[in-house]
Parts: sequence; C-alpha cells; structure tokens
Amino acid sequence: MRLSFKEPQRSHGRWAWPAALASAGVGWYLSDSLRHRREGAFGYDLGTTLDVQSPDFLRAAEAFCGAPISEGSEVELLVNGDQIFPAIMETIRSAQKTITFETYVYWRGDITEELTDTICERAQAGVEVKVLLDALGSVQMDTTQIDRMSDAGATVRRFRPIRPYTMRRLANRSHRRVLVADGKVGMTGGVGIAEEWTGDAEDSDHWRDTHVRLEGPVVRHLQGCFTEHWLEATGEVLSGEEYLPHLEPREDGGKVQLVRSKSGVGDTNVETLYYLAIASARKSLHLTSAYFVPRPAFTDALAEAAERGVDVRILVPGPFIDKGFVRVAGRDSYAQLLDAGARLFEYQPTMLHAKSLTIDGCWSSVGTVNFDNRSFQLHDEIILGVWDDHFASLLTEQFDKDIERSDEITKERWADRGIRSRAAEASMRVFRREL
Repeated sequence: MRLSFKEPQRSHGRWAWPAALASAGVGWYLSDSLRHRREGAFGYDLGTTLDVQSPDFLRAAEAFCGAPISEGSEVELLVNGDQIFPAIMETIRSAQKTITFETYVYWRGDITEELTDTICERAQAGVEVKVLLDALGSVQMDTTQIDRMSDAGATVRRFRPIRPYTMRRLANRSHRRVLVADGKVGMTGGVGIAEEWTGDAEDSDHWRDTHVRLEGPVVRHLQGCFTEHWLEATGEVLSGEEYLPHLEPREDGGKVQLVRSKSGVGDTNVETLYYLAIASARKSLHLTSAYFVPRPAFTDALAEAAERGVDVRILVPGPFIDKGFVRVAGRDSYAQLLDAGARLFEYQPTMLHAKSLTIDGCWSSVGTVNFDNRSFQLHDEIILGVWDDHFASLLTEQFDKDIERSDEITKERWADRGIRSRAAEASMRVFRREL
C-alpha cells in the first residue's frame, strides 16, 4: 500500500513545476492580449482618398507618425553584402569625432572580425565610439570581440539584457540597425553583422538584403533612434555638436521621413504608415518582405488594393528561409490575395532578408521592418520613407531582378496544393501574433 501511495506523489511532484510554468505562460499571454487587439476583426478605414505624391499624404504621414519630412536629404541604395559592408567600413573609417552603432544581429564569421577591428581602430584613434547590441539578437556573438572593443576605448552595452524580472518583455527587442558617423552620415536597413550577409546573393550561403546610406537633415532623426535606445540602456543623454551637428539641406536631396516605432499597446508608427501607403496606392505596389505574416487587416488592405486595379506584387522568401514556420504561417494569406488579383513570388536562390515597399513609382520605404506582427508590434523598428522617382526606379529595377530569380505562385497552382500544406497553414494561425 505504501508503494501505491507514494508513486502518485512522485508523479505529481514531477509535473508540478512544468504545470506551473505552463500556467504562468498562459497567464502572460492572456494579460498581454490588449497589445494585439487588432488581431481579430479590427481593421482600418482611410475615410478619404489620398495620393502618395500629394501634400495631403505628406501631412498625414507626418501627423500619424509624429515624424517630420526632411527636405534636402540624400539616400543611396545599397544591395547585398558586396556593396553594403564596404560602405559600412568606409563610413566608420570616415568618423573623426563620434560613432554610434546599434544592431540586432551580431553573430560570427570573418566579417564580424573585420567590423570589430575597424571599430577598435577608430576608438584607439580617439573617436568616441558607442556600440549597442540587442541582448537576444547578439547572443551568438563571440564575447571576446566585446572585450576587444572595450579595451580599445569603445563603450559597448547590451540592450534589454535578459533577466528574470524582464521575461515579460523578452519579445520586445531592438530590431533597429543604426550607424552614424560624426552625426553627419548614417546607414540603416536590413543587414546583420554575420557571414550570411556577405557576398552578392550568389548561393544559399549568402543572403539577399537591402541597406541605405544617408546624408543631410534626416541623419539627425536616425541619430535620434540611437540616442533614444542609448538613454534607455545607459541613462546617458547624447547631445552636442559631436552627435547632433547642424545639417544643411543637400542641393540634390529630396523629401525623406525617418519613422521609428516602439512596442506598446495600440497601433505603432510603422504600422500606421504602411497602411496609409497601401490605402493610397493607385497604380502599383511592390512589396519585398523577409517575413510575411500579415494579420487579417493588412491582408484585407493588400487585397483591396488589388481589387481596385493596383498592380500588387509581393516578393517573399522561398525554400531557403531561416524560419520555415514563418513561411508556413504567411502562406495562409495567399488564397485571399490571389483571389483578389495580387501576384505572389517566392525567391529561390537564397534567403531573402530585404524589406522594402514601392508605391506608384514615386514613394518608397526601406528599413528594418518585416510585414508581420513581430515588427509591427513587438520590436522597436525603423522605416525610411522616400518621395523620389529616381530612388523608386532603382528599387523597382532591383525588384524586377529579384522577380526573375523567383517562382510565381499562381491561383491555379495554389488551389492544387495538398491537404498537409493546408493543415499546416491553418495550424499556424493561432501563433500569428507572435511571429
């Protein structure tokens, strides 16, 4: 009798702590549900007709996003590591007074060593260097590189380090990429610091990505993205001519808007700007997204654009994706989009990590934002809106090149997919808000 009595006690004890953890997880998930109230039937209604080229659109973008339009700013498009990393190194080496650098991904490989060496060289030369690494995104980093940068005189901090009391905000990461030299030249985009981003998307080991280099007044707003997070991480306020110099408008510069968002309850700035742009499209909409898991309201917005005659083309990763479950979840929206007349393409050669949107050949965005709830709601992000026909044409040219290396998913082909694929897509719906 004693054995039969004790055995249930041991079994109960064995499962007590997993049950407690599961209950805590469910409680956290439910308590955080307000942040995702839009995951249900809540959508958007523009309530008027806008054109992305009109002053009305500019004023709406400023008002809703709380970000001014910078006149006279130059934007240089950079595609893939062969263009992006030399520009990063050149920007760092050009700094004479200050360097501010923030990234989500800092992993391993020769390129991480080269970047660390370049940062150390400028720090040893007397440049004041601030480096901010997201604590989760940089977890794979060789920590001796942090020691080397610190020993060279750079100040390196982890953003939102993981602690027991921070677990509730574990998903609220900094997905921003910021590099600013002397407060005058800036860079942002999708690239991470790892070997995967090197090369020219020539094979599955070298990813496809897009970045930009900036000059002119908009660089001050990019610096603001860094100083905001540096203040949170260290309590230090960065100001003065070394970090925030006067920036004259560039003669050949155009209208540029730097929008930053932070996780929180309600609709974020980047979410609002994306919807505003999609709803204002009249001719064409070309979207490139590394992780495409739109919530119902954004699937509806894209479908409505296609139904009103907009040439909607969406480019997403194909078989080479680092998070296969995200691809499965995103495919759940394909049927509605194809029925509406949108065209869907899956990139074939390698992982597609670029994030861009071009509307009507005149307004474009490049940044860190993916088309999913993680970017729209859980991460701190950056998006650069550019009103410039030439820049839009460059993005469109690259989009067309990427389409040539992609596989189109037609309506007929999608209807013939197997029951396993359908079941997998349906099963991922419950997790959509966390992806």
